[in-house]
Amino acid sequence: MGQNLTVNTGYAATETNPAARYLQGGTSGLLTTFATFPLYKTVFRQQLHSMLVREAVKQLYGEGFRKLYRGVAPPLLKQTFQGALLFGVQDTLQRRASHLVAGRLPRPLLQAAAGVGTGVVEALVFTPFERVQNVLQNGRNDHRFPTQWSVLVRLSAEPLARGFYRALLPIMARNALGSGIYFGLKNPVRDALDQQGLSPTASSFTSGAVNSLVISLPLYPLSVLVANMQAGVGEEETRGGVRACARRLWAARERSVALLYRGGSLVILRSCVTWGITTAIYDRLERGSST
Repeated sequence: MGQNLTVNTGYAATETNPAARYLQGGTSGLLTTFATFPLYKTVFRQQLHSMLVREAVKQLYGEGFRKLYRGVAPPLLKQTFQGALLFGVQDTLQRRASHLVAGRLPRPLLQAAAGVGTGVVEALVFTPFERVQNVLQNGRNDHRFPTQWSVLVRLSAEPLARGFYRALLPIMARNALGSGIYFGLKNPVRDALDQQGLSPTASSFTSGAVNSLVISLPLYPLSVLVANMQAGVGEEETRGGVRACARRLWAARERSVALLYRGGSLVILRSCVTWGITTAIYDRLERGSST
């Protein structure tokens, strides 16, 4: 902690090969998606058919391994790109900011600030993807928009604020806060666990999982708000801004925090597993590139 910033952050490696963080982030996103896709598919079957976990697992098991990874290509491409953007942009912003502050900021704070900027970039790039996904997942849209192409055509006809970039502000807030917390806590938590005798992989996995829990619990209501704002298309479904939609959501959940978090347990568990694996893979690749 008291060492020089350039020693702690490993800038010697990133300065000579800044593209390495994009490659490592993309690789970690790809491998994590492949490893956790069965869990994602289990949660989706629950959401789609309102079944218990054991029923969803039994159904997937009965369909066989060949069908287990059916549909993996779109999330695989998205998460690979998202991982590359997340870790690559954060590293780029961190390196540039380090020259401006010249060691006046503690390393975790510098990483957190770069994470906030990364979250903003991530929101600008991926909000249209999340918008299309939420429209497609809304069962009430099945007849109006039977295909992804029909959704794209309709959203293209809408103004950006009601079309592809609906709910941009809450997404930006969620991503900026989440990325800032993640990058600010990732290395300190991992290093503290290393000092307790855990293996590097176990320390990285636990750091990612714990940080995801810290992020997901307070920010989950923002994801619920985003889903409700983005699920509909048209004047009726997209009326009002963030405040009006938040009031309607709060009233619809009977002003109950418990109802607001309904369905959040599996989503948060999935997030912890996903980010634990992502962090472990990324840190492993980072260590390998510096040796």
